[in-house]
Amino acid sequence: MDELTKKRVIKDPVARIITTKYKHDIWKKFLAAIYDYQLIDENDKICVCISGGKDSMLLAKCFMLYQAHVNPKVAIKYLVMNPGYNKENIDLIKHNVAILGIPAEIISTNIFEIAYIQDHSPCYLCAKMRRGALYRLAQDMGCNKIALGHHYDDVIETTLMNMINAGSFQTMLPKVHSDNYDNMELIRPLYYIRERDIISWAKYNNLHFLQCACKFTETAYKEKESERYKTKMLIAKLEQENPNYAKNIFKANSNVVLDKVVGYKDSNGLHSFLDNYSNFKRPVKKNK
Repeated sequence: MDELTKKRVIKDPVARIITTKYKHDIWKKFLAAIYDYQLIDENDKICVCISGGKDSMLLAKCFMLYQAHVNPKVAIKYLVMNPGYNKENIDLIKHNVAILGIPAEIISTNIFEIAYIQDHSPCYLCAKMRRGALYRLAQDMGCNKIALGHHYDDVIETTLMNMINAGSFQTMLPKVHSDNYDNMELIRPLYYIRERDIISWAKYNNLHFLQCACKFTETAYKEKESERYKTKMLIAKLEQENPNYAKNIFKANSNVVLDKVVGYKDSNGLHSFLDNYSNFKRPVKKNK
């Protein structure tokens, strides 16, 4: 980042508010996730992926501040991968990256067109194709990491959705190695940030971002009927009863006690508590 761009970022009121009014709720949590999970290494070249929604736009602004204030040597690219948005939606994205001063490159694809001619699981196919396109485009840019805007609430919703709908305990990880692209990694620097604080930041700055622009959602069912929305509402209801419920779901992801689970899976397959049950017989306590 050159000195002129650095000064422009630091003086930008929309960015500056992140390090002042939202210092504790956004900025410090953004940095904490980077440090706690070792998301950024020396000589990284990171592709910040912008979908057009509030989360990825905030992610881009945080990275601009990170480069200006914390690590001027890190190389960062900003990418808008257009999967086939209608003109109204792509115009909104262009408007927002312009007013926010994000130097994003917009690259169009035909992912929506391909995914939604399928009879089965268009959402799964679309998500898979979008992720693959991001990796490929980022790699073409010379990047070794892609950064996505998944936040704290995405993490706890995914955890609960898997338990309720899939009967498994798994969640979004802060970083993941790509299975299909050599030396590529996905990172999630908004991991500690609550969605309500992202919404607050957007409203405070009178910013209006892309909502769900999925063609299948627009034509086949309402977003409020999705499993993620139902899970979001369930967590909100639980938090009304006890604000610690969401925090405890998040904490559970890093507090799994393997001695107290019936079974688990890893790269070697399925394991049962019975595998070593006889080796861990507890001594009988004698009554005094």
